[in-house]
Amino acid sequence: MEVNLKYYPTPYYIVFRDKICRNLQLIRSVADASDAKIIMAFKANALWPTFDITKKYGFAATASSTNELKLAREYLTDEVHTYSPAYTEANFPTFLEGSTHITFNSLGQWDVFKDDLQAYNSAHPEKKISAGLRINPRCSVIETDIYNPALPGSRFGVGEELLQNGLPDGIEGLHFHALCESSADDLEKVLDAVETKFPEALRQAKWLNMGGGHLMTREGYDTEKLIKILREFKSKHPHLSLILEPGSAFAWRTGDLKASVVDIVEDRSIKTAILDVSFACHMPDTLEMPYQPIVSEAVAQCHLMPREEIPADDEVLASKIAGKEAFRYRLGGNSCLSGDFLGDYWFDKPLKIGDIITLEDMNHYTTVKTNMFNGISHPAILLAKNQNSDNAQVLREFDYNDYKSRMG
Repeated sequence: MEVNLKYYPTPYYIVFRDKICRNLQLIRSVADASDAKIIMAFKANALWPTFDITKKYGFAATASSTNELKLAREYLTDEVHTYSPAYTEANFPTFLEGSTHITFNSLGQWDVFKDDLQAYNSAHPEKKISAGLRINPRCSVIETDIYNPALPGSRFGVGEELLQNGLPDGIEGLHFHALCESSADDLEKVLDAVETKFPEALRQAKWLNMGGGHLMTREGYDTEKLIKILREFKSKHPHLSLILEPGSAFAWRTGDLKASVVDIVEDRSIKTAILDVSFACHMPDTLEMPYQPIVSEAVAQCHLMPREEIPADDEVLASKIAGKEAFRYRLGGNSCLSGDFLGDYWFDKPLKIGDIITLEDMNHYTTVKTNMFNGISHPAILLAKNQNSDNAQVLREFDYNDYKSRMG
């Protein structure tokens, strides 16, 4: 169904086809120039109605659940690299049927399931699954603890002390994931740690999966350095096939979330514009990560100005922003969670009920992590040709039955 955006009600996510293509073209160029396989992680982007765009670029996929596995094979590719922190007797047969690569998180998991995998390979020699093992290089380059798999006590991967003599029989590949929206410099540090700590395992392996977190589509990312790092590593280990599995990079800055101001309240000189969306339900990373999303209509936001420089006037803030007055608001979500808000944002005129707010870059780690806390309606999902389009295709609308069906 196609709709006119001028009359379509908020809230809705809107994804832009031209921006998806831009990212896909860049990622494809990096893969070609580096001779590394780059595959798409569904944990950041599982919007399958857009996979007809992605499929043209020939990317494989990575899955961490049977649902991701099934979605990948149905809509994107027959090549699926699987990793899960813990397989079970119930789900492992499904992973066997659909995976081309299966990575185990621990030696214990490998011991439990190696006979099943080897029996499957013996029965299906034409579709042999390659087994891998996740390693923990214990090289921390991520500042936010909730996203840092290299913290002491991490449940992810095998340390170097367990692989001093190399890989167990049957394991062909190594996998690490130590990045999160990181730079090429960060990858270089982690690769140095991997080479230092796992020399014998690297010598025996056939492939090395460098996991996700390679935010190569972010403005300012040094893609030439990434290519150089990968080519130099390959020259030192020519027997290894190199794999990267970014998630955010595929969907980075490809879509926004449109919301409306439904009320404005004030308490102790703090004005809050309450929106028809929820940060807790529709943008959970803004609270978990946390990060301050860009609002298109704002002239500044809190992370762009040191707090000690924030003007304190209650009514009109004599701001230094763009040399004109600015009005400060907290943005509040529409759930009953007390912490469902973000602030502070400055606007060049007072907000009023009905004003549209555009929260930028809301196509990665949003629709895959949203929830229906409070039974709050889920934003629709739209696809437009570009940001100048008057019309858009409705990919999905949500109603009461979506909420009800989650409960039984």
